[in-house]
Amino acid sequence: MNLENNISRAKEVIKEADAVLITAGAGMGVDSGLPDFRGTEGFWRAYPIARKLGLRFEELANPRWFKEDPHLAWAFYGHRLNLYRETQPHEGFHILRKLGESKKGGYFVFTSNVDGQFQKAGYDEKRIVEVHGSIHHLQCSVPCMDDIWPADDVEIEIDMENFRAKDPLPLCKHCKEIARPNILMFGDWEWIPHRTAGQEFRFERWLEKIDDMGYKLVIIEIGAGKAVPTVRILSERVADQFYGTLIRINPRDYDVPSSRHIPIPMGGLEGIKAITEGIV
Repeated sequence: MNLENNISRAKEVIKEADAVLITAGAGMGVDSGLPDFRGTEGFWRAYPIARKLGLRFEELANPRWFKEDPHLAWAFYGHRLNLYRETQPHEGFHILRKLGESKKGGYFVFTSNVDGQFQKAGYDEKRIVEVHGSIHHLQCSVPCMDDIWPADDVEIEIDMENFRAKDPLPLCKHCKEIARPNILMFGDWEWIPHRTAGQEFRFERWLEKIDDMGYKLVIIEIGAGKAVPTVRILSERVADQFYGTLIRINPRDYDVPSSRHIPIPMGGLEGIKAITEGIV
């Protein structure tokens, strides 16, 4: 694989494209200083207390803790909420937004990240699919009804030594049971999906419009791994269905389904800069 050739090819495809689909996994946030939880060791580095408790990410990111030990559940999600609120999106977010805004067909974002970084970087709320939900929205943990509400006024204080959230914990505004983030967790039958379903509906309409207008589509995928392959599958499906070219930026899992698509074995920010240099 000749990386220089691939970068040149990617630039040509981006220049010729009429519309941009940005798909992003956890690797998108790494250059902003966010953990990507890659493998158990990566997760335990970010959360040493989980190592002590012997809990992997899949075990801690489980709705059962909101019933069995809500102070532990809210220590984990409260810490992440605080982290995401403090984090500023890196330059790559702004480069891709400008690129998308410059195209006649515009852009859409499809992400498995729950951190709200695209919104923080100024992307149009109506052009984002958060397929696993958002930490900035809450729902009832029971749930008593299908309501989803913003977490703007939620402040979680955490005793980091014991990894326990301090009272008061967020409560459902209807039934006063424990509230939880509106995030699709592992083994989750309580997640309320209608906010994400609305986003997906707008996304499908956009794809139909791109198709109807005969627009050339480029899919720029950043930091989407194979462990939970939701984003990779979507990128490949859209590329196939709408004859778009997939540019896959990933330092490790950069393999692409066919030679029509372009692997870029780099980190998120570095890869975004390389393929957009002189264009944006």
